[in-house]
This record gives sequence, C-alpha cells and structure tokens, in this order.
Amino acid sequence: MAPLIELRGVTKTYFVGGGRLDVLNGIDLTIEAGEFVAIMGPSGSGKSTLTQILGLLDRPTSGSYKLMGLDVSALSDDEGAALRSRTIGFVFQMFNLLARTSALDNVGLPMLYTGDPGRAERAAEVLREIGLGDRLDHAPNQLSGGQQQRVAIARALVNKPRLIFADEPTGNLASDQAEEILGRLVAMNDAGITLVMVTHELDIAAHAKRIIKIKDGLVVSDEKNEQRRASPAPAGARAVMADGLVCVPPSRELSLEEFSEHVRSALGAIRSNKLRSALSMLGILIGVTAVIAMLAIGKGAQKSVETQLSSLGSNLVMLFPRAPRDGHGGARGASGSFSRLAMDDVAAIRRAHPGVLRSAGEVSGNVQAVFGDKNVNTSLTGAEPVYADMRNAQAYHGRFFTAEENEQMARVALLGPTVVTALFGDADPVGRTINVNSVKFKVIGVLPRKGSGGFQDQDDKIVVPLKTAMKKVLGRQYLGMVSIETAGPDQTDAVIESVRSLMRKRHRLPDYKDDDFTLRNMAEIQAALTGTSKIFSLLLGIVAAISLVVGGIGIMNIMLVSVSERTREIGLRKAIGATRRAVLIQFLIEAVAMSTCGGLLGIALGMAIAFGMAYFAGWAAVVTPQSVLLAFVFSAGTGIVFGFWPARKASLLSPIEALRYE
Repeated sequence: MAPLIELRGVTKTYFVGGGRLDVLNGIDLTIEAGEFVAIMGPSGSGKSTLTQILGLLDRPTSGSYKLMGLDVSALSDDEGAALRSRTIGFVFQMFNLLARTSALDNVGLPMLYTGDPGRAERAAEVLREIGLGDRLDHAPNQLSGGQQQRVAIARALVNKPRLIFADEPTGNLASDQAEEILGRLVAMNDAGITLVMVTHELDIAAHAKRIIKIKDGLVVSDEKNEQRRASPAPAGARAVMADGLVCVPPSRELSLEEFSEHVRSALGAIRSNKLRSALSMLGILIGVTAVIAMLAIGKGAQKSVETQLSSLGSNLVMLFPRAPRDGHGGARGASGSFSRLAMDDVAAIRRAHPGVLRSAGEVSGNVQAVFGDKNVNTSLTGAEPVYADMRNAQAYHGRFFTAEENEQMARVALLGPTVVTALFGDADPVGRTINVNSVKFKVIGVLPRKGSGGFQDQDDKIVVPLKTAMKKVLGRQYLGMVSIETAGPDQTDAVIESVRSLMRKRHRLPDYKDDDFTLRNMAEIQAALTGTSKIFSLLLGIVAAISLVVGGIGIMNIMLVSVSERTREIGLRKAIGATRRAVLIQFLIEAVAMSTCGGLLGIALGMAIAFGMAYFAGWAAVVTPQSVLLAFVFSAGTGIVFGFWPARKASLLSPIEALRYE
C-alpha cells in the first residue's frame, strides 16, 4: 500500500526583490499513516514552507509530492481545496477563528464547503467531545486562549480527516493550556489520525513518535522517538478511494445552505461597519431614488398628457386665423389684417374631404360671471352642440344645449367645475341663473372635470351656444377657430392638405403669399409634449445613472477595503476547503447585499418623493410594479458589476499568502 505522504526531490524557491531565495533544496520524505511527526528547525530553515506544501497550501517549485498515492503537485487550486476539505485538517498557532462567529459556526465551517448534511449536529458533537459543549454560542472574544485552540482543533476534526497539520499549536498558550492541547493531539493520534506538527521546542516535539530536523532546506535528522509507544492502525474516516489511491472529490454546485451562510456573513459584515456601509449605500440610494422618481413622474406626465389631449377630443385638427406674410420674407400684416373665419367656411370644410367627420366653429373670450355676492373672472366658449361629442364634453350633471337653442340664441350655459366651486361651492348650480357680462344665463349643466393643461385650467370655463356668445356676449361677427374631426389618424394629413387648399381658394390667396390661417394637428402637439416628457425623463435617467455609477464605485472601494481587512479570513476559508468560486460568490453576495439594501431604501424614498410631489405640488406621478422591479434589478446589477473585481481579487488570493497577511 502506498505511504500516506511521499516527497521526492521537492524544492521551493522564492524570487524576492530581484534576488533568488532557495528555501527547500531537494527534500525526500515519507510519512506512513498513523504516525505523529514533529518537524523541527531554526527560524528560516524551511520547516513551515515544507508543512505548507504538505498541506496543499503551497506548491513545490520542482519535485513530486504524492498524497496517498495521488500526485498532487499538478492539482488546480480548486482541486487542491476540494482535497483539503475531505482529507486534511489544520490547527494554526494564531487559532484563525472568525470573529463575530460562534464556536459552533466556526467548527462547522469546513462542512460548508463539502456540502455534507448535519453540519450543526456534527459541530456540536465535536465541541462536546473536547469539553466545550457549554460554549457553543460563544464568540472567540468570549473564550480563553486554550478554549480558542480547542475550537480550532474541533474545526480540524469536524470532517474526520486522515491527516492533521499543527503549526506551533501551543505557541500562544500558557504551559498548563499547552499541556492540555498536546494531550488532545496525542489522543487524536492514538485514535488513528496522522499528525504533522511544526515546533521549535524539544519538550513539545517529545510528544511525537518521530522527529524530523531541517536546516537550510534539507533534512538533517530523521529519528524515531522511542519514548512514545506505537499507535494502532488508523481507524478514522478514509478519504474517497479508488484502486487504493485517494481521489479528488468532484466539484459541486452552490448549495442553499452555503448561499444562506454567505448571505448571513454579508449582512454581518454590513452590520459590523454600519457607518461605512451606510455611506457606501448612499450613492445607490440616490440613484435608485432618482430612477423611481424619474419613472413615476415621467409616467405620470405621459398619462397626464394623454388624458388632457383625449379630453380635447380624438383626431382633431384646429383651424385658426392669422395675418399673412407677403411671401418675400416680409412682415405679417398690420393689426386688423387677420383673415376671418365664418360659418360658411365651416360648412365648406365639412365637404372638403371624405375623411372629415364633422366640423364646428367656436369663439372664446374672457368674461366676468356673477351669482349673488360672488363673482369670478373666467373664459367663455361659444360652441355648437357637436362640441360635446367632439371635445368629450358631455355634461356629467344636467344636459348640453341643443341645435334649436343655438339657433334661437338661448341664454343657457354649462359651467366648468372650477367656476361651479367659485360661485356655488357645494350647492347644485343646475337651474340657477348667473350674470355673464351683465347678461343673464340659466345654468343647464356642469362640464366634466379635465384638469389643468399647461397654463390653462380646462375646468375654468363657461360654454354657451355659439350664436348666443357671438351676438349677445362677445359681439363677434367671425369665428375664433374651427374644430375639424377626422375619420382616423391615417386621414389627418390628407384632410389637412384638402382644408389648406380649400381655405386658400376661399381667401383668394395667390401663390406668392403664405397661408393666412394656421392648421394644428393635435397628434403633433401630443408628439411634441410626449417628446418633452421623454427629454425630462432622459435627464432624470442621466442623473440616476451617474448616481448609480458613483454608488457602484463607492461599493467597489468598500469591497476592496473589506478584502484587505479580511485577507486572513480568506486564507483560512481556502485552507479548510473553500474554492475560488466559493470565495468569489461570497464577496459578490456581500456587494449585492449592500447595493440591494441601498436599492430597497431608494425605492421607498423614491416612492415617498413621487407621492409627495403628487400631493403637495399637484404633479402627476405613477409608480408601476415594472419601475420598482427595474430599480431593484439596477441596484442588484450595480452590486454585481462593481463588486466583481474585488470579489475576483479575493478569489485569486493564495491561501498561504493570505494566511501570512498582516
């Protein structure tokens, strides 16, 4: 059967400051299963380097190393980590316990990377075996030095290894504690576990069965310690074997338990550095707040524009009079030279194109309305009965006037909600009589609420029959505008061209003169307003993107600091079996947890700002589930993007270099 450890011609060379440092100079060594070997030597002799190579924490520069018959010299980092987790345990001089972590969780840590079930139960069992059953929930700072070293021994035993390396296991302990720990190590060896211990003290090495002395990178002495009796054949758990050789455990997927542990670790790191974490989250919080506010206000503005334009009517074209230019770049005509629109024009427009559904004339002006001791300055619109259908203005209370009332110039009126409130408060205005510029009108209905459109409140108006307004109130002979409703959006351009041609003929405009009228397509106005809201949303989006980038950079900086502060922890995790992927995922989860916490706070703040602006400023704001999901994905994505480099840097650390880090 192959020996447990077999080294042939192993060398280790470091290149420091441009110079070459040979630490091991051709080591030949064989260790059988069940031995207790002490490696001794002066400082700088290479004993720690040899132990690190034996424990798969470092690689030899040359030579071969076989562990239970398997040549491990060429194993990848992850393969070495997997083999360490199943086969090897470590007891460190500095204990290397995770701070803010209970003894139970410290001991169970190696099983996290093997994926074996019953982690808590096994850790508690081993702690009870070494006399710490009453210290399961104690953190390292609540334990004495001897108790911390016993926790480290329990951690080395939890996966039932065949081989344990102890590097100066009593170096930081008092003499009585040192004797207790050595007794534990002897008992472990008597139970069949192979031990390799590094020490520079003869009285400590005397507990071993075999003492190997190293000097200048060479084995100068290899003697059996006759004072120690032989141990029985190994009875501990075996590594996975195939044809008598140890096998590298297969790689495995991230388990739910490991993911949960990483999340707990991430939240613990955030809690332990509250101020630093809060400052890092601030950029994400501002960015996500801007995203939520941007989408809420942008969506609200879009809805508001759509509502206002739909309240004006669908597929509308407006015809307005204006003064013509002379066609040679000259100025418009003087005052009084405006073109005039008459009812004959309205009738002609109805016949101008098959796409014209209907057309109607309108006049408007400012008036004063009085009821009792209350008065209000408002706008008056004179319209035809089809106004109600063309402008979505059917009375929600009362009725609209009829064609007969228009022909008879009846003094009937419909009031907008703003006028109703100003004159009547909560009282019903229908059937009451008001004075409009000293002309009495009977209120027959209330217009539907449409809200404010730009600088004009669409609810602050009075609508009366067109002929009544022209003859009895405003004294107009001509129309102020003509509303034209088309059969559909696809007919609008053709209708506009037909109406333009018709009006030029009716106004006898020669080719060298510009139009003396204006045609406005409401769809174009809608597109312009929508474009404006999009620009506004884009600007807010840029602010949000900048904030997210700044927040991401902050998280990257904090994660780099965290990696630097926790370098020894990373080395420990790798030493007990953590793969590169496991370390990468752990720190990525921490970055994502930080950015997600900032994102959730940003979502809450953004919603509060959006609703606050809607309540206090009257802005339309609509928070949709899609916007919340988008903000959440952005915040988590920022953590992944900006946390990847620090996480990758942590995953690439060499375990031995990380453990040596000060």
